[in-house]
Amino acid sequence: MEVKNPVRLLLIEDDVRLAKLVRDYLAEENFSITVQHRGDTALETFNPTAVDIVILDLMLPGLDGLKVCSGLRKKFSGPILILTAKSSDIDHVMGLELGADDFVHKPIEPPVLLARLRALLRRAPAGAGTTPAHVLPPEVLQFGTLTVNLLSHDVQLAGQSIELTTQEFELLSFLARNAGKVLNRDDLYNNVRGIEYDGLDRTVDVRISKLRRKLGDTAAHPQRIKTIWGKGYLFAADAWSK
Repeated sequence: MEVKNPVRLLLIEDDVRLAKLVRDYLAEENFSITVQHRGDTALETFNPTAVDIVILDLMLPGLDGLKVCSGLRKKFSGPILILTAKSSDIDHVMGLELGADDFVHKPIEPPVLLARLRALLRRAPAGAGTTPAHVLPPEVLQFGTLTVNLLSHDVQLAGQSIELTTQEFELLSFLARNAGKVLNRDDLYNNVRGIEYDGLDRTVDVRISKLRRKLGDTAAHPQRIKTIWGKGYLFAADAWSK
């Protein structure tokens, strides 16, 4: 399997502990991370040809994040995601007006942050401050070592092709498109089978069991497609690193 070049991410965050948490998590997801803890230093040393995407805090020493965002946007056309504890609508609007592409509040779960970054990279036009080879087309979903191609119905896990039936693929793709969200049986039947769940049919449960087996999940304690008792199933975006 071809090894993709890492996505080059600049993280501008003065919270050392949070910066390390984000860096360590994203490093496992094929990101190469540079960390800056001051706004003025980040802007002064910024090299747009060496960065694909930026995560930017607003409350920074040296220069506040909104001014950094404005300065970056004059040099950089790639995605900028603002990550901040500030909840003011004014800050949100100002950030977007100054050129940010997304705005998320702390605390945020690492898999959700990863999904937001990947969404921004998929939407970024070729040549817009990000190397095209790094950008997954919208029909391709990737979670660690799992790749799901929605057009070709090709599924790869750790470089190996996974043979799925059409029904199994439809179920997997629906779960993956809703990663991190609990889907009840009504959701799954309506979207995968096109019929309402009658409370008795166990077809989806059987297919979930087969998917787990093919995707290396354990039957007794599944971690990739989790059972949320009394609610439904959840596709775990962060469980595919191996």
